[in-house]
Amino acid sequence: MTTTTEQASPIRLQITVDVPQEHAFRVFTEQFDQIKPHEYNLLPVEVEETVFETHVGGHVYDRGVDGSECRWARVLAFEPPTRFVISWDIDARWQLESDVDRTSEVEVRFVALGDEQTRVELEHRHLERHGEGWQGYRNGLENKGGWPVFLERFRALAAESNHPHAG
Repeated sequence: MTTTTEQASPIRLQITVDVPQEHAFRVFTEQFDQIKPHEYNLLPVEVEETVFETHVGGHVYDRGVDGSECRWARVLAFEPPTRFVISWDIDARWQLESDVDRTSEVEVRFVALGDEQTRVELEHRHLERHGEGWQGYRNGLENKGGWPVFLERFRALAAESNHPHAG
């Protein structure tokens, strides 16, 4: 007897920013602390910062105001300035998932549309790996409070950092 597991269609979102490709990549990875809302938090304390380690084998993690850490993603690919892939080690109940076979992946691509414009393509795939409840989980990540929040915060940060105020 065989059982079939429904495969989730990936979440695919994209935005265009009026900054060069290399700048867009650098802002997304090096300033991720300002892109991820601190209230999106698995720690029992407030988040002081979110760290994106910019190398394969690194992690994305939150550091609490008390120094505690929550490593909620692993860096699977890091190819500046074109793409990175991270694991998504948070299950459908919003708890850390330690079984790598039950985690999904997020790939972000940076496509140059000329010298001063970049299309940023986000794909969150393999959501069915999260098990029971993945459909609702997927919907939450795709809708207003999920990935679109990250992309809009990134868009604002990229634009601001590309046109610094003269001081």
